[in-house]
Amino acid sequence: MVRYKHNINLVDSGYIRDELAAIYILQNQDEVAIIETGTTYSLPNVISALEQLDIEKSQVKYVIPTHIHLDHAGGAGAFLNHFDQSKLIVHPRGARHMINPDRLIQGVKQVYGEQKFNQYYGEILSIEEERVLTADDLQTYDLAGRELLFIDTPGHARHHFCIFDEVSNSIFSGDTFGLAYPQLDKGGIYHLLPTTTPVQFDPQALLDSIERLLAFKPDQMYLTHYGQLSQPAHYADSLKFWINKFVTLTKQIKPENAASDQNLATELHQIIAYKLKINSTETETVLGMDIQLNAQGLGHWWRTQQH
Repeated sequence: MVRYKHNINLVDSGYIRDELAAIYILQNQDEVAIIETGTTYSLPNVISALEQLDIEKSQVKYVIPTHIHLDHAGGAGAFLNHFDQSKLIVHPRGARHMINPDRLIQGVKQVYGEQKFNQYYGEILSIEEERVLTADDLQTYDLAGRELLFIDTPGHARHHFCIFDEVSNSIFSGDTFGLAYPQLDKGGIYHLLPTTTPVQFDPQALLDSIERLLAFKPDQMYLTHYGQLSQPAHYADSLKFWINKFVTLTKQIKPENAASDQNLATELHQIIAYKLKINSTETETVLGMDIQLNAQGLGHWWRTQQH
């Protein structure tokens, strides 16, 4: 667990490898919000962290996935079962998939296959409708007097919001402000990379969402992938550079099918390794899965533009 100022704590979700996906525990007085859930397998890590923080499970008021991709929301049902007095806050477009996750499960199984789905995510539990709250754009929820403001941020997915915390002047950005793994931080700015995973990537919407977040002038972004990013405005140009680079490369390759997506992944791998000044093995170890998913999302986006 990593403890930041303003009662913000990071818990590693344990998803696939260390320092890949974060869960945040936000405490104010006697109330707690858990932002992101990781997977069903992440719950013991969160329980252990709460014990270290001397937080009772009855203090957990909200469970808040930034969007319903399963590395962010796969554990939501298990979390709601354990924190039996809490409510889920989710984007309006994602609520029905938390109540009945069948379509969500099938979609992810199509990407990963049955075996990897079970290995990565385990059982995805449904959530009773009466325990699901939705957050419209610029709606606020109260955490013992600490205002949490929800900002609609499409681009990575249409069911994505970010959370502005007025006390810390920070934003929990999910996947909207990209990923920046600690292993890739060599003192440069280009390790902040966009996530363009299937199936709702929209480059212009993502660029607009990034500008919208920056308009709040946050002191930090709390990235799900991974950790606290201070002075986020310093990284904005590099993030926009990568989005435009990904799109330009996709238009050049014209990925008509899954085989073309693999060609795109190879090109992404090479250009990222070159720009980050890291070797191919390190790129594959840290970013291999992300690059494959990004290529699939870019390919799907390109094909939808053609048809």
